[in-house]
Amino acid sequence: MKLTHRKQHHPTRIKISTEENLSPETRSHLSEKSLERSRFDGFDFLTCLLTLIIIGLGILTIYSATYNPEATTWLTGFCRRQLIWVGIALVIGIVLFLLHYNILYQAAYPLYGIGIILLLAVEVAGSTHMGATRWLSLGGINIQPSEFAKLTVILALARFLSNRRLPPPYNLKELIAPALIIALPTVLILKQPDLGTAMLIILISGVIIFIAGITRGTLITLAVSACSAAAVGWHFLHDYQKQRILTFMNPEKDPLGSGYHIAQSKIAIGAGKLFGKGFLKGTQNSLHFLPEQHTDFIFAAYAEQWGFLGVLILLIIYFMFILRALNIAMEARDGFGSYLATGIAAIFFWQVTINIGMVSGLMPVVGIPLPLFSYGGTSMLTSIALISILLNIHYRRKG
Repeated sequence: MKLTHRKQHHPTRIKISTEENLSPETRSHLSEKSLERSRFDGFDFLTCLLTLIIIGLGILTIYSATYNPEATTWLTGFCRRQLIWVGIALVIGIVLFLLHYNILYQAAYPLYGIGIILLLAVEVAGSTHMGATRWLSLGGINIQPSEFAKLTVILALARFLSNRRLPPPYNLKELIAPALIIALPTVLILKQPDLGTAMLIILISGVIIFIAGITRGTLITLAVSACSAAAVGWHFLHDYQKQRILTFMNPEKDPLGSGYHIAQSKIAIGAGKLFGKGFLKGTQNSLHFLPEQHTDFIFAAYAEQWGFLGVLILLIIYFMFILRALNIAMEARDGFGSYLATGIAAIFFWQVTINIGMVSGLMPVVGIPLPLFSYGGTSMLTSIALISILLNIHYRRKG
């Protein structure tokens, strides 16, 4: 049998030959298409989609939690204001995405300083609500500087740790400067008083430092110090804060008093059963038995309407979002981006964990909103800003 050898074709040569025969206009069009495609290849559509889903579910729940069938307009005031905040946050988020995140490296310490100034301003001219002075009123708009402090602290820590010349792991002496970065805003936030946000900043910072690397002896020392500080700190807590912790340990002791919030929240979650009561059909919600149902306890309102299945879907979405953030941290092009993305992942993880934990009676009530979900302008602005920075780090991961 006679063997015949087929001539091997070279796709590269064919491509070059074909492009040479194209007109300049066609070649220019193909170049623009290729550039456009390469630009979109670096954009993290999954994180963006997960964000929009959470915001959408949150707005629906705020609408149902504040729904009034006798109102003259179908759109409630809280829901309308939340949509406005989302719009403002998206504009700010687009600007943050377009700027290279290395600009934040240069601005990290100045922004940290601005955050401290805002916290000091709360001490001087803050507005008080329900016994706590946490807000600044600017032109009729209330902002909460402690929300902004979460961003500034992780920026300052990320810059400091990425700029260290000494290789990890760090010992206790080398962590004095990061400890001061954490301590200053934490003390100011505790004075408001806002135990939840102060604890949140400590937990977030702890994750970043742990990822940076510390010696075993330092870890043990910090753990013992934290337990000792908790024991001493009990005596400095306000009476209502102590009562919240005692209520967490025994919520049935005062079901009509300090244990009322937790009791009603657990009833609402349990009433949802498997598939929930349906949109606008939650009795705990519609009869206003559920306290702060559009802010801190919004998860209970959601659970009553959509049941275990709806809760499971929401938790999966949050879980995918946090995993995506950690993946972005691992793929970051530099140490600053990696530490920053880790801090952002930690913020969302701890806020989701603490909020759902306190609403379901697994943790004391500390007033932490559910990110992208609870009603709140400053919280929405901060969350969208963090996500835009996350998308920025991912988009520029290859240099």
